[in-house]
Amino acid sequence: MITQVINKINNDIHLKELLKGSSIAFVLKIVGIIAGYIFTLLITRGYGAEAMGIFALSFTLLQFSSVIGRLGMDTALLRFTAEYSSQEKWEVVKDIYKKAIKLVLPFSIILSIVVFFLSGYIAEFVFKKPHLEPYFKIASLGIVPFVLLFIHTESLRGLKKIKEYMFLQQAGIFILASILLGFITLLINQLTNLPINQIPILVCIFSVFIISTVAFCFWKKQLTILSINKYTNKQINQLTNQPISQSTNKLLSYSTILSVSIPMLFSSSLALIMGWTDTIMLGMFRTEEEVGIYNVALRVSMITSITLMAINTIAAPKFAEFWGKGDIKGLAKVAQQSTKLIFWTSLPILLLFLIFSKAILGIFGEEFKAGAVALMILTIGQFVNAAAGSVGYILQMTGHQQFHQNVVLIGAILNIILNWLLIPIYGIIGAAIASSISMIFWNVIFSVKIKKRILNKWIFYFPFLHKEV
Repeated sequence: MITQVINKINNDIHLKELLKGSSIAFVLKIVGIIAGYIFTLLITRGYGAEAMGIFALSFTLLQFSSVIGRLGMDTALLRFTAEYSSQEKWEVVKDIYKKAIKLVLPFSIILSIVVFFLSGYIAEFVFKKPHLEPYFKIASLGIVPFVLLFIHTESLRGLKKIKEYMFLQQAGIFILASILLGFITLLINQLTNLPINQIPILVCIFSVFIISTVAFCFWKKQLTILSINKYTNKQINQLTNQPISQSTNKLLSYSTILSVSIPMLFSSSLALIMGWTDTIMLGMFRTEEEVGIYNVALRVSMITSITLMAINTIAAPKFAEFWGKGDIKGLAKVAQQSTKLIFWTSLPILLLFLIFSKAILGIFGEEFKAGAVALMILTIGQFVNAAAGSVGYILQMTGHQQFHQNVVLIGAILNIILNWLLIPIYGIIGAAIASSISMIFWNVIFSVKIKKRILNKWIFYFPFLHKEV
């Protein structure tokens, strides 16, 4: 039996690449999650639920602002880099990157300045908590490096540099932040002149600066390699008297790049709004302590879809590669293989969190046990998200970014309405219900679209009902 499985993997180059890439991504994702939870644990144990809530709101502002600052170029670079590098059009890859930087760098700098000076307004009129202004100002300083971090890591991902991508984007920040916060916490008695609740967000922003710089260095190294590849290909063409393909030198215009990136910007912004609406609206209607408890429950629930995140790391550039080559059958096969793997690896986590939710949250402190029911609800939503597979990336990597944007918009509106209705009555449980319903909604719509318009196959997996390509 084991021999048959090994032979099947070795005989399927795409399955082998999927398993290898997702395995690397999975390990580094686990490392990142552990680092993230160590960082969270250091905040909750050393500074309390209120400090966790302040950090969550500040980091939310940073994430949302950086999504806008990226102009969707990170996902566009993932798609274009994967598509054109598979065709060895290195000059196109480099040109798209340069144009992306020329667009996002000045825009993100301006955005950072605007957020800095509007921090007081956001704190007072959005959250009704004027005391959050200094925390939001600190967060605004991280916008530019955070934007550049995603630009460079998604470009590396497009080249299937999975180890570099996962370490830099998913693990590096919280590994460094955990080390620094742990050290500072030990010396906390000597830091009485610094507002204690500012320490976590300051440490996080400093870590973003460092990791973003490292990401740039990694990508610069890849650009050098691309230049060597271009020169080598030119030499081979000259030796074999083969003309250089005109399509190789056909560069994309700014308008073409933006026509792809802008819908992805809206999708990313709306997805982030949908993912953080519950946290933001809890901040509007409830206390920082409740925000902190819910944020921990939310982060824990996301472990349910960890395999989906790991597989998406390598699956997304492969989808773009298949689409660029017109191999729809290969795309469908990889999509179905991945959802089967995701289902069986996510199911045990679902059962564990449903049975031991209170005990798991108790690790972060006795007060966090109040989020047990919310954790169970969020876990169910995350499991459905995982079992649906890489539906969002399939749409975005195959030119259906506009449809993706429209569905996410509807889902975001639904999420806002449900949070507005449920949070005042049910608190964190209401936020969990709203988040899960919205997540299930868009996964169902995406699955139907892929079945009817793209692959003509269901890619979701459910035992005894799933039929492979």
